[in-house]
Amino acid sequence: MFYAASAGLALYAFWLLLSGHFEAFLLSAGAASALAVAWLSHRMDLIDREGHPVHLGPRALLYWPWLLAEIVRSAWDVSRIIVHPRLPISPTLVRFRPSQRTDLGRVILANSITLTPGTITIEASAEEFLVHALTEAGADALATGDMDRRVTGFEGSP
Repeated sequence: MFYAASAGLALYAFWLLLSGHFEAFLLSAGAASALAVAWLSHRMDLIDREGHPVHLGPRALLYWPWLLAEIVRSAWDVSRIIVHPRLPISPTLVRFRPSQRTDLGRVILANSITLTPGTITIEASAEEFLVHALTEAGADALATGDMDRRVTGFEGSP
């Protein structure tokens, strides 16, 4: 029930953010809509620990700024490569074993890799990830496992 209530609050907050209207009727209509969607989702058994990972909220405050910094740093590196006269790319495929214990953790890792410019997750499974990197340095950064360790910490205990 906790996940359904938090989903309802999140839906209502999202509605308020997009709506920007604060008349009594519209506030109550938005609340009723969010409540109805949360109730129907709960009845259809769609809201669970994996589908609405509210338990990751506090750890997200540490992980998201780090990920944003990685995205900016990687974007800068890719931009430098693009404007370089020799276009010093060395496309590389790298395989590694993820350390995440849950599907949610592996999805977070795969999406974090893909969000980072210069790398893209091609295949993701519990046993192995296949990632394309624009440069060997990008592939080496994945091999060191810093992002893998951070996602495992973000994921927490199952």
